[in-house]
Amino acid sequence: MPSSSRGSLASLSLSMLLASLGTSIANVGLPSLALAFDTSFQAVQWVVLSYLLAITAVIVSAGRLGDRLGRRRLLLGGLLLFALASGVCAMAPSLTALIAARALQGLGAASMMAMALGMVGDTVTRERTGRVMGLLGTMSAVGTAMGPSLGGVLLSLWGWRALFAVGVPLGLLAFALAWRYLPADQPRTPLASGFWTPLRDVSLRVGLTMSALVAAVIMATFVVGPFYLSRGLGLAPEWMGLVMAVGPCVAAATGVPAGRLTDRLGSRRMTRTGLGVLLCGALLLALTSGLVAYVIALVVLTTGYSLFQAANNTAVMSDVPAARRGTVSGLLNLSRNLGLIGGASALGAVFAWATPGVTHASAQSVTFGLHATFAVAGGLILVATAMAWGHNVAVNDTCRLR
Repeated sequence: MPSSSRGSLASLSLSMLLASLGTSIANVGLPSLALAFDTSFQAVQWVVLSYLLAITAVIVSAGRLGDRLGRRRLLLGGLLLFALASGVCAMAPSLTALIAARALQGLGAASMMAMALGMVGDTVTRERTGRVMGLLGTMSAVGTAMGPSLGGVLLSLWGWRALFAVGVPLGLLAFALAWRYLPADQPRTPLASGFWTPLRDVSLRVGLTMSALVAAVIMATFVVGPFYLSRGLGLAPEWMGLVMAVGPCVAAATGVPAGRLTDRLGSRRMTRTGLGVLLCGALLLALTSGLVAYVIALVVLTTGYSLFQAANNTAVMSDVPAARRGTVSGLLNLSRNLGLIGGASALGAVFAWATPGVTHASAQSVTFGLHATFAVAGGLILVATAMAWGHNVAVNDTCRLR
């Protein structure tokens, strides 16, 4: 691979990693922030929420803006904003200022996430799209997984301000790589159709819906998992943290191989395979108990997620006209974020309904809640699977008619 291609992939990968790192690195500092600003836990939670809400609110608009003004230009602007906002976060004199700066950081991260996916088609050939999508999925998982551990080290050495200051040099490094290696924006003729036109594509709607459903299932492991591990299995916090890290680590290890399989076997086949593996993982969580069984189920579920994500992202982005790649990338990221939010609320509600008085519930009651939650999660995966097979049949029928 030419050095320019490697440099381009490095800049896109680092952009995705930083955006994901920004999501998870602040969580470990919430207790310290509550002490530093002498405020409640509910108040400091907005340090995390403002970042996530900013990404969710503007990521589609960021994609559209990239299509109009140039994806390289918008990625560079997002990286500069992310680095600048990180510095402001580190110097924030009050909690209000920190929350506002985190929202600015989220705006930069939205541009980074949308443009990282949107520029894949600008930097690699169609035959290599799957493995690059897998690489970006890996970097997203690595950023999420390393956030708590890196944050813990920085917090112990230099305090809470270091959690945000680290984004300054990393953001500037990503900016330098993008400036040096990403291809220049090409003059584009805007498509005459409006924003809603991409959503008329049945394949796109199916891909976005499946992405949201699968993200909801994955989010359940982060919402329900801690309660089961602590209340159901009685694990100490340090052991619970290690088990919780299994999922992101598996995603990081399987992302690139999943992309290579997608390039070799095709995105539709691997999408269905990923959903099948996801269903197996959900059924294991719905039917088995114990630490070993939970870890095995988590490995199976996360492997299925890696296969599905690489294949589905490739299927969604491969046939998108160049002038719409940023917009569709924003929609893809939005569907994932909405799925994460929906999974936290809806599947969390299922767990709360199945486990009354969860903070004082017995181990058997918490286990029942886990089983009920992932039985519903399995139903969501079945819906996604039906959509994948139904859409494939429709595509084949259309091809035969032609």
